[in-house]
Amino acid sequence: MSVLIDAEIVNALVLAAVLEADLGPHRKIGRFRILRPMLLTVAIVPIFLKTVTTHGGGLTVELAGVAAGLAVGLLALALMKVYRSEKTGRPVSAAGKGYALLWIVVIGARALFSYGANHWFENQLGSWLIAHSIPSAAITDGLIFMAVAMVLTRAIGLAGRARMLRDGQAASMPSPDYTRA
Repeated sequence: MSVLIDAEIVNALVLAAVLEADLGPHRKIGRFRILRPMLLTVAIVPIFLKTVTTHGGGLTVELAGVAAGLAVGLLALALMKVYRSEKTGRPVSAAGKGYALLWIVVIGARALFSYGANHWFENQLGSWLIAHSIPSAAITDGLIFMAVAMVLTRAIGLAGRARMLRDGQAASMPSPDYTRA
């Protein structure tokens, strides 16, 4: 497969998995919902990562992908409400249009960058990579690390917030118009 197709597959998988799991009110927070991103990560890493750069500018690009993924994952988590279900008393979540828009914009930007790197600014990017001694695979790896970090940050944060509710901390239910915002 080409690097572009690899990146677009990762983008599509991440977007579909996250929106399916999180969008809407009263989404049950169970083991599968928390473990699914972990399983997706276990599938993505060996298939799409060929050689991880462990030094120099390539490592910096990969670490920047991780940092960006952590930041976006935390922002996504902030756009999600976690509360106790009135019916079951168990932790559930609600995510609305803002949450969906964040994921769509970020994944869309990643896809657009991947496409542009192969069609619009290939020469400029190549010159920059050469000038900074960065292997081209580091860009793909950085994008994959970003996707993985986004999803794992969301999953771990969601599990932590659900656990805090189980351990007795009170949380209010989102307002009835939350998902319409």
